[in-house]
Amino acid sequence: MANLSDVLSDPLKKDQIVDECCALLDAEVSDRGGISGFAIKAGYGAVKGIRPGFVRHVVSDLLPEFATGINPLIDEAIVKTTPVGKYLEQNSSRVADALLAITDAKAARAKNVVVKGAYDKLRGMAKKNVEAAVPRLGKLVEKHTHS
Repeated sequence: MANLSDVLSDPLKKDQIVDECCALLDAEVSDRGGISGFAIKAGYGAVKGIRPGFVRHVVSDLLPEFATGINPLIDEAIVKTTPVGKYLEQNSSRVADALLAITDAKAARAKNVVVKGAYDKLRGMAKKNVEAAVPRLGKLVEKHTHS
């Protein structure tokens, strides 16, 4: 089992993981329904419209910090001999807290008003949505951390 941060040190693997994370984001946004889903889709669309490749750039930039944030959970899964994906899913609240601490800090420093505004509008429902994405995220992490 490899450490996610170590996996990301290989530029080819990092590019593949970034692509998969972007696809995961697109799928999660697409799956959202109702009024909150409409707000998420609108906010995501606004952020994607900033410039071509903006979301991919942000994912690539945040991924090493996200790895650092969830590596302790991956280590716990290994110690408990629980599949990483399953362990992350069982601890989805902790995963969400770790990831949102990183995005909150980034958003606080953001200079782009569209990004800042979209994040601020959607932050209230973020934890619930990140928790909902953890099963897909867990599978992605498990795929790339298996030796």
